Amino acid sequence: MKTKKGFKLTRKDRIDIDIYELRKITYNNIEAILLDVRSPLEFKEGHLKNAINIPLYDLDKNCNLRIKDKNKVIIVYCQSGIRSKKAIKILYKNGFMNLYHLKGGLDKL
Repeated sequence: MKTKKGFKLTRKDRIDIDIYELRKITYNNIEAILLDVRSPLEFKEGHLKNAINIPLYDLDKNCNLRIKDKNKVIIVYCQSGIRSKKAIKILYKNGFMNLYHLKGGLDKL
């Protein structure tokens, strides 16, 4: 997946990224899904711009309903990085392949 600046993401498994890599991805307009796996209340209190919310406890039954393109780049995050690591495993099990994990979650922002 390329952008006008030539940044490319090609790896097909989980990659831990930090806030600087997240900013590079979003700055380069890569069509990535920002997936917040915290509770709806936590999401309502604040989230990354353009993120969608599918709580970890609903992810297994709702990921295929809410995310149609299994080849889309998905950047998963939570508050500290623990729930998002579990979410990556659920998404992988459901056939999603381009998975990125915001290491340390929102606590590292």
